[in-house]
Amino acid sequence: MTTVERAYGAQSMTAPLREVLVKRPGPAFGAAFDDPAHGFLHACNLEVARAEHDRFVEVLASLGPTVHVLDDETDSPDLVYTFDPLLVSDRGAIPLRPGKPNRMGEPAVLEAWMRAAGIPTAGRIEAPGTIEGGDTFWLRPDLLCIGRTLRTNVAGARQLAAIVGGDVRIFDLPYWRGPAELIHLLSVISPVADDLAVVYLPLLPVGLWELVRDLRVRLIEVPDDEFPTLGCNVLAVRPGVVIVADGNPRTRSALEAAGCEVHSYPASEIGINGSGGPTCLTRPILRST
Repeated sequence: MTTVERAYGAQSMTAPLREVLVKRPGPAFGAAFDDPAHGFLHACNLEVARAEHDRFVEVLASLGPTVHVLDDETDSPDLVYTFDPLLVSDRGAIPLRPGKPNRMGEPAVLEAWMRAAGIPTAGRIEAPGTIEGGDTFWLRPDLLCIGRTLRTNVAGARQLAAIVGGDVRIFDLPYWRGPAELIHLLSVISPVADDLAVVYLPLLPVGLWELVRDLRVRLIEVPDDEFPTLGCNVLAVRPGVVIVADGNPRTRSALEAAGCEVHSYPASEIGINGSGGPTCLTRPILRST
């Protein structure tokens, strides 16, 4: 019997990351602050942002994954956050439909890249549905969690659930501070192993808290002062081996105390300014044991 290795499929947040897509910041990212709708905190230093992204990619590649770089440049600064426009399931790519207006063209860009790489499209989200990748995560390979937020509506969540099939749970997130400080589901929880997750408890939906409790997932709580600095956005490269944004010492210490191997990168421009952490900067293509 011949075993054929999968070339795509990332229905996990913690299985070993084999193939991943990133996008280096370009002119659109550098000019993001010019339009308040983009939500950047201050004028971007593009040279610093590129250096930080380069360091992130260096750390990521050193841990084993093959890192592919998306060369396309559009007028959306958020294309740098490749996690949001598209998912890669075991059946293929699923272009989403972002709720942030400037991101509406991003799914087609990523879908074209996937198609060129030989990855089929398993389905796509259509109007009036909206959904962003940051509002989705795999708690188990057969259990997808979706957050209903200001960017992900009921129609989008239901469409994605139908495409994925199986066990899909939808959780409402609070309004928090509105569109200006939007929270995604992955703003408040990051699985780092099958039985371990980083969480910001004040914003975690009660139903999701009950679910992870019932599955006996241990929780590392992010302190209030490390939530704005992306303390809750943690990328697992494999179970217990993670990448975090610099500047979150208590979260890092808690991860290390739980037995994790922690790597970090500077994230002032590439992360905090544009509100995207290490998970946001990646589109996993293949995760497998």
